[in-house]
Amino acid sequence: MLKNWINIFIYHLKNNKLFSALNVFGLAIGIAGLIFALLYWNDEQSYDAWNPEKEKVYQVLVEMPDGTVSANQPSLLKFFLEKDPEIENVLYSKGDYINDRILYKGKSVEIDKIINIQSTFFSFFPFKIIKGDAITALKDETSIAISEDIAKRVFGDENPIGKQVKVFYGMFVVRAVYRIPGNSSIAPEMLIDRIGRNFDSNKNQSNIFNFKVLLKLKTPSKAEEIKKKIEQIYYNEFTLRDAKEQGITPEEVIKKNGRIKVVLEPLSKARLHSIVDGYPEGRGNYQFLLIMAGLSILILILSIVNYVNMATANAIKRAKEVGVRKIVGASRGNIISQFVFETILISSFSILLALVIVELALPYYNEFLEKNLMMQGSEFYLQLILIFIITILVAGIFPAVYVSNFETLKVLKGNFGRSKSGVWLRNGMLVLQFSIASFFIIGSYIVYHQVKYLSNKDLGFKGEQVMSITFTPPVSDYYQEAPILQNIFNRYNTIKQELSKIKGVEQVSTGIVKFGDGAMLSNVTYKDVNFQGQNMAVDFGMLEMMKIKVIKGRGLDQKLVSDTINSVMINETALKMMKEKNPIGKEIELLGKKLKIVGIVKDFNLFSPEDKVPPMTIFHVTSFNMSYSAIRRVYVKLKADNMENTIADIEKFWTTKVNTEYPFEYDFVDEEYARTYETYVKQKNLFSLLNVVVIGIALFGLFALASYSIQRRMKEIAIRKTLGAETNVLLKELSKQYILYCIIGFLIALFPVYYLLNKWLENFAFRIDITVFPFVFGFIILLVLTLIIVLSRAYQATKTDILKYLKYE
Repeated sequence: MLKNWINIFIYHLKNNKLFSALNVFGLAIGIAGLIFALLYWNDEQSYDAWNPEKEKVYQVLVEMPDGTVSANQPSLLKFFLEKDPEIENVLYSKGDYINDRILYKGKSVEIDKIINIQSTFFSFFPFKIIKGDAITALKDETSIAISEDIAKRVFGDENPIGKQVKVFYGMFVVRAVYRIPGNSSIAPEMLIDRIGRNFDSNKNQSNIFNFKVLLKLKTPSKAEEIKKKIEQIYYNEFTLRDAKEQGITPEEVIKKNGRIKVVLEPLSKARLHSIVDGYPEGRGNYQFLLIMAGLSILILILSIVNYVNMATANAIKRAKEVGVRKIVGASRGNIISQFVFETILISSFSILLALVIVELALPYYNEFLEKNLMMQGSEFYLQLILIFIITILVAGIFPAVYVSNFETLKVLKGNFGRSKSGVWLRNGMLVLQFSIASFFIIGSYIVYHQVKYLSNKDLGFKGEQVMSITFTPPVSDYYQEAPILQNIFNRYNTIKQELSKIKGVEQVSTGIVKFGDGAMLSNVTYKDVNFQGQNMAVDFGMLEMMKIKVIKGRGLDQKLVSDTINSVMINETALKMMKEKNPIGKEIELLGKKLKIVGIVKDFNLFSPEDKVPPMTIFHVTSFNMSYSAIRRVYVKLKADNMENTIADIEKFWTTKVNTEYPFEYDFVDEEYARTYETYVKQKNLFSLLNVVVIGIALFGLFALASYSIQRRMKEIAIRKTLGAETNVLLKELSKQYILYCIIGFLIALFPVYYLLNKWLENFAFRIDITVFPFVFGFIILLVLTLIIVLSRAYQATKTDILKYLKYE
């Protein structure tokens, strides 16, 4: 029996080469899309899954009175948290990675992920220690722990433990080498503990929020109690203090300033469900993950529908075969088994082809996601088997049951082709294909124009031809008290003077800011108003260089000594929050110091353009001692002529006079900023690619169905032509039903595409409006493609020799 089924399958394969190939390829595309989504899904879901402490580790987040949420905390929490009996351990860190080079015996290795963190780190993230031990890994300020990969790159086969290396212009001893067991929210290449120095430098500035704090709880169920305790600490240290200083009641302070709320967020949910970027590895894009999964499932459904549609259409040709088999004794179950077996074979070919497609495209997919995904692991293969089973159940059993229900006498008479049930099934599935195709065409158009809008939006600054050069002062300057800290600014000034002499350099400045990534965050007070502001410490000329417009008052002037001490500018958003009509000359309090407002700047996008413009203050870098040590970038505006030669001259100066042991690293501000919305550019590219795939699959199905439908009507066409019907009349008659299905499918897709794309656009503070045009455009494209396929097949049918069909009987 099995041999007979195989022979029949091969026979039909040979006689229907095109449609068999379309079936296999269509299913393969759908399965490949789902495999890509699964690889991405599994990778994102695996973050911190290896960590046995993930349910006990919580990150402390604060929601400020103005509604902003931050992962940064002040140093004052440390004293209280370490005394709480319900907290097993506390971990302070400076949060984000910093990069540098490790120097050893003339070898220089770049390290992108260095983190300044307390020695309790391995209690929270128990990486596997390959050499050394976790206890002494960060026992003092000169100790470091490095990853296994860095150890191999720097030391080769040597034992790194006890070796001295140079980092940040200082000497450090390697105490431990670790291996990260899996994806982790903190995955550093090097650990260093200089948090103590940061505590010392911040001991008199309790209102500076610049530490990330993790808690390891003894009993996770008591997280709510601990949250209330931390809120009480903030109440005692901020609200009660302000009430005492202002001579008013705490209730009046809360009414005026609001109250800080605390969120304790478990590590187990940090990757995909965090409300803020609190970990150095960042958050996963949960929405993008759902979009990927949803679109891939849609494509697989489309592929299966396409398969079922063509299988049921092809059943007309096999109706008499089924009728004869029933007469000679084949049972309904036997016929179902045969068709399911054929589906198993086609699905097997499809999965093999899908795996080939994924393997060939995986490098490009990894580059697209900036990941290193691989097709391996028991979980992946189990999911692949599940896809195989689901495909067979949906794509195989449904057509098999459908075919097995043929009435023997009717099919032997050739009447099945006129069966209403058969027509409605195929037409219904064709409508579904049109709906899915409409969704992708319209969605792709809206996504494309939103991303185009972001890329063309007036950002409020001009970053073209402005270099952002990484500036690394000696580590000895980082942790000094003022006025020694001014050595960093003096060093920068020397560099500025030398850079200005280079031909092609138009302007040089600095700023404690990264366009697209923000500046320093702290509380701003004006009379009864408090808000969290982005605070830009800049050198003279920075605003002019970036073409940031002053709309009221004046900019910072190097001729005025006061502008280096207590002058400040604010942006339009800060002005709105202050509710002050004429702010010039008024004072605000920032970082415990009174500053006089001298100007208002037009709002500009400091963060990605999908975010709202935050309230901002702009002051000279010398206004606060802490600003000196935060200088990390030198901005250089280049003239348009001979930019390559100018960059080469700057590099030569930098590597010989500034950082002789470090590479010259720079970026252009406009390109640096463009990467802030790169995720949405990727979504646009993904949608466009899938749009092509979906339309292709839908047209395959339409081509097959139109071919079978027209083939079935060839005798009718021959009779009509004999009676004198013109070609254009025949074309109209053959194509009008498909136009109707196209319209119905399009109408079904209208609400889902409008609702889902509108939800997607809610991510953006600056967005396009959904007008009627994308829908009209989508319908016209769908209709044109439909007519091209149907009319080409219909026209070919009208040119067929009519005698062939008239003498059939």
